[in-house]
Amino acid sequence: MKKFFAGAASLAIAVALVVPALANGAKPSASLAAAADEAAGSAEAGSLKALTFGKWGVDLGARDPSVKPGDDFDKYANGGWFARTEIPSDQASAGVDYDVYNLTQRQLRAVVAGAPAASQVGGLYQSFMDEARVETLAAKPLMADIAAVAAIKDKSEMARFMGGTQGTFGSTIVSGGPYADTADPTVNVLWLGQAGIGLPERDYYLNDSFKPQRDAYRAYIARTMKMAGNADPEKAADAIMAFETEIAKVSWAIADRRDIGKINNPMSADELAAYAPGLDWSAWFAGSGIAPQKRIIVNEKTAVRDIAALYAKTPLDTIKLWQQFHVADNAAPYLSKSFVDSRFEYTKALSGVGELRPRWKRGLTLVDGSLGELVGETYSKQYFPASAKAKMEVLVTNLKLAMGDRIRNNSWMAPATKDAALAKLAKMDVMVGYPDKWRDYSGLKIDPADLYGNVKRSAAFEYAYALSDLNKPVDRKKWSMNPQEVNAYNGGLENKIVFPAGILQAPYFSESVDDAVNYGAIGAVIGHEITHGFDDQGRKIDAEGAVRDWWTPEDAARFDAQAKAFGAQYATYEAAPGSFINPDLTMGENIADLAGLEVAYDAYRRSLGGKPAPVIDGLTGDQRFFLAFAQAWRTKQREDAIKQQVASDPHSPARWRIIGPVRNVDAWYKAFSVAAGAKYYLKPEDRTRIW
Repeated sequence: MKKFFAGAASLAIAVALVVPALANGAKPSASLAAAADEAAGSAEAGSLKALTFGKWGVDLGARDPSVKPGDDFDKYANGGWFARTEIPSDQASAGVDYDVYNLTQRQLRAVVAGAPAASQVGGLYQSFMDEARVETLAAKPLMADIAAVAAIKDKSEMARFMGGTQGTFGSTIVSGGPYADTADPTVNVLWLGQAGIGLPERDYYLNDSFKPQRDAYRAYIARTMKMAGNADPEKAADAIMAFETEIAKVSWAIADRRDIGKINNPMSADELAAYAPGLDWSAWFAGSGIAPQKRIIVNEKTAVRDIAALYAKTPLDTIKLWQQFHVADNAAPYLSKSFVDSRFEYTKALSGVGELRPRWKRGLTLVDGSLGELVGETYSKQYFPASAKAKMEVLVTNLKLAMGDRIRNNSWMAPATKDAALAKLAKMDVMVGYPDKWRDYSGLKIDPADLYGNVKRSAAFEYAYALSDLNKPVDRKKWSMNPQEVNAYNGGLENKIVFPAGILQAPYFSESVDDAVNYGAIGAVIGHEITHGFDDQGRKIDAEGAVRDWWTPEDAARFDAQAKAFGAQYATYEAAPGSFINPDLTMGENIADLAGLEVAYDAYRRSLGGKPAPVIDGLTGDQRFFLAFAQAWRTKQREDAIKQQVASDPHSPARWRIIGPVRNVDAWYKAFSVAAGAKYYLKPEDRTRIW
């Protein structure tokens, strides 16, 4: 199953889960209440409450006073914590992000502890937790799907099958889904792009540095094909790897795929068929449940063409092997222990994680993804009070006001560009906590005795829900994240910013901490999402959400020069041995990190109303602000996970999301008396001042 999602820029909290492709969400059932009560009972009752640093929001004991702020602000703020922290064996990292994520997992487990098996939530969770039944069935549920692939007679039939995998187990060489039109953002059209590989990113196939991961993947393919009944799994694995490697060679690099100018290639279904004739598009669309469209936004244009050509010349038997593997791979988390363990053996090579997560956590992941808003409605009522929503909305308002001031006071931007930027800011919708309208899941059938069927029906239900938006007006009130998610996002062409309840917990946000802490932690997150609307890609989208460069050529040139200089800083950051940050890939997120921090600082100073901030525990308000920012991002991460992030994630690793921004902020230098000679000191004229 290939899930298509376009256009939004998220904060991307760095919780790197070792979870399978379809394990999208989860929660308990009535018959499992005892187990849930044990988890949520006396031993963990206090752990259902948000984490708070100290008396007012900063973990004073986490600091390392032997390190000067200008030499390494991450270690200065978090060095003591680094020294005493071990990464849990079932995690790729440790940090505030994981602390809050694990808190939400315990909260969610408590939320569903009493859900009866007859309910959707309880039934789905019970079907996952009934390990005895899963072991008894072994590979039996998979075999009909493997046989269906084996029975495919020609490439057109395979094209139809691939189209259908967007709502079930399997893979496709292209994937698509509805999103706002780049020309008329009030209506959803079909976006379509490259697909077909199983490793995280094309570079995993092409770069020697990822040979261990390639070897682990190939071995996993062979094991999977053997368990799926293939007579020569080693030969099958070689054929599948060769096919995916050829796909990778013509696929676009991830840095190019974030460029709205490059991925905005409108054409009709007829034009697409003429441009990329290697695939029977009529069959693919029929399998997808999509009528041929008059307008399609084709993303990686040349890759779609070249992958289609590769498909045309590849023997059907090879493609059938590839498809059978991906069916089994998608299904593996819901099959017997041999499948689960085999898949984990591969995924730990990607992240360095040494232990599979407990089954109850994996079950929560399934329910969370399949019934996210159904669970989220109860979660929000229990863990996100109206008072927290109101306080957060005030913070967002103050950040938007501060951003408006920055736009108006910008020294290098033409008046017309400023007016357009202010118009976009004014029209930016803000959504906090949970959606105004909850989804209806009544059409989804859940059987507590049929895990495999539940997952397939859930995937089909989710795909049908997404597809129902095609050629319909854009509903900007719809959410692309669940309320319990520890993350946030900017909706891109929908010009909205969304902050789920899951992230609105301490240490990110609290009603009871010092204001400087809230502005430094969640304030920087708010600023990050706001300024995505004005980063290197957001600046190409206007107030209505249309893709249009509304900047004067002179303004664009000045912006690009600043962005290039800023990127040059990040290109020097070695995140792991031999793995340097790619500034082309991370540019938008780096800009949002810096500008978000600056806007949050301005909003904090504005909130003081001209009065001096109190000194608390010997720390000024500005010092508390920057410490809160650094501690919100504190992360200890496995080397393999860092390498995976550098290769495939547009967000810089957490350490550089601390150091990279602060060394460009004048107020940070003043707050900590950072002077020339410090390791990360930048001359004032060398500091990036995009916003």
